[in-house]
Amino acid sequence: MSASDILLSAEDLRVALGNVLVLDIPSLRLNDKEVLTVVGPNGSGKSTLLLTLACLLKPVSGSISYRGKPLDSHEAIFRFRRKIAMVFQEPLLFDTSVYNNVAAGLKFRGLSKNRIRERVEKYLNLFSIGHLAERSARKLSGGESQRASLARAFAIEPEIILLDEPFSALDPPTRHGVIHDLDKVVQATGTTTVMVTHVEFEALTLSRRIAVMNLGRIAQLGSPSDVMQNPVNEFVAKLVGMEVILSGTVLRSAEGQQAISVAGKEIRAYGNGQPGEAVLCCIRPENIRVGTQEMNDPEGSQNILAGKITHIYSMGPFARLSLDCGIPLVSLVTRESFSKMNLEEGQEICAFFPPASVHLIPAGSDSH
Repeated sequence: MSASDILLSAEDLRVALGNVLVLDIPSLRLNDKEVLTVVGPNGSGKSTLLLTLACLLKPVSGSISYRGKPLDSHEAIFRFRRKIAMVFQEPLLFDTSVYNNVAAGLKFRGLSKNRIRERVEKYLNLFSIGHLAERSARKLSGGESQRASLARAFAIEPEIILLDEPFSALDPPTRHGVIHDLDKVVQATGTTTVMVTHVEFEALTLSRRIAVMNLGRIAQLGSPSDVMQNPVNEFVAKLVGMEVILSGTVLRSAEGQQAISVAGKEIRAYGNGQPGEAVLCCIRPENIRVGTQEMNDPEGSQNILAGKITHIYSMGPFARLSLDCGIPLVSLVTRESFSKMNLEEGQEICAFFPPASVHLIPAGSDSH
């Protein structure tokens, strides 16, 4: 990635509220036309980062640059703000028609009536609300209101759009529909996007990169697949859904294959740890399968542990099984498989998972 591809950058960025440091970002680059999703628990600094990048919060130290030029004056910040748009959890629509809401930013910029009409109609249709143009914003549903808010933001055709949990107030079916349309618009326009969310589905659907935040710092930054499958520490592993995190010790290591001792059980994985090294074995529940009979596995392609089901939780199309296999495991199975196997609490089962599904993290790695 060349310097000319870097749209927005931050260096040594620190933000304090009172005497409390709430944001500490040594370096962050936002590339042209990319979608960056910022995830993390409440209070981790996600929204603070977004507001600081928008120059709405003033850092106590550090700098922000747009296209290589520092935003270090009122004039530079003013020009930058005309290049960006923001959408919040609340749509914040004006008490007028949907058309006038979407046209508002264009009127402020002095566009002609014809250009305003073309632009408004284009983005109303892209967000599937063209038929609502003359409706009062006060009579919209939650999903319609957020679509109107997004159309208003995109209508000014910003270089960067900043989204602060814009779907958190929507029910799941509505949320999925709006995200689908947003993804299409972002892809079609190539608009550089930063979105704050705490919903895994949103991050995976839209992102080119994911930044995981904790205590005001970026704990991990990478592609969605890398962050989801290769978390750098226990905090990130828990956040991205690796419910099974087991403390173990490397018994043997040869040619990238490891044998790990976990509570007297042996688990095979891939890695380069040394015998005696303490590690954490992280496994996603969807990678742990269950069977009512022990698998014949002469080639050793699976970890196989006998145990029993201790709890069953309904999760819509899935069943979440808590397992006692001498070590605690969690398995996520489809309703179809659950019904075929007639699974019930207290039933003896075998749990299966391949060595490749076990992600190893050095024990004691920084969780912050």
